[in-house]
Amino acid sequence: MSFEEQPGSGKSTLISLIPRLFDVTGGRVTIDGIDIRDLSQRKLRSLIGVVPQRGVLFAGSIESNIKYSGEIPDEAMRKAAEIAQADGFIEEKEGAYYAEIAQGGSNVSGGQRQRLAIARAIAKNPRIFIFDDSFSALDFRTDANLRKALAKNLGDATVLIVAQRIATILSADKIVVVEDGRIIGEGKHRELLHSCEVYREIADSQLSEEELKA
Repeated sequence: MSFEEQPGSGKSTLISLIPRLFDVTGGRVTIDGIDIRDLSQRKLRSLIGVVPQRGVLFAGSIESNIKYSGEIPDEAMRKAAEIAQADGFIEEKEGAYYAEIAQGGSNVSGGQRQRLAIARAIAKNPRIFIFDDSFSALDFRTDANLRKALAKNLGDATVLIVAQRIATILSADKIVVVEDGRIIGEGKHRELLHSCEVYREIADSQLSEEELKA
């Protein structure tokens, strides 16, 4: 599922309900029919891999950042980096996976920081991925390659993507359009082009004629 939104529409609050950074004031959020409030915080968050827009990195090595969630074999770390399209620039660094990362990732670019944060989430192997506008610093080619790799390698995991760039979510099983904290459209790309005026306006401003027909 993907969320298409305009800045300030409330998507961060909405998506934060899943790991219980906030609790619902009405209704409920469930995973496989189980109310998430009936799960311990530790159990709930073990099921979820969250990547925020500004990928958070810690002082240490690339290896320690990707393996942050626990005991992860080297092979799984390298596979996660490959899926995240991070292996190329990692191998170019002196020391490769042992290269040092400054606190906050200040010594890597925004796109590299995002890809390392994505690799960390993949290495955790959660059941639910939340990508909160976390492809925004990627160029279109890297974005496309990353989405293809995710689709190929994540198996039955649920993937939630928040994006302002429609190209990122074109092939989503379900797109939810959010405006001013309200859901104003749901469906696949082609359905929303006809049923949601806001989505159509955003698509017209961002996509080529070929992409509009995708």
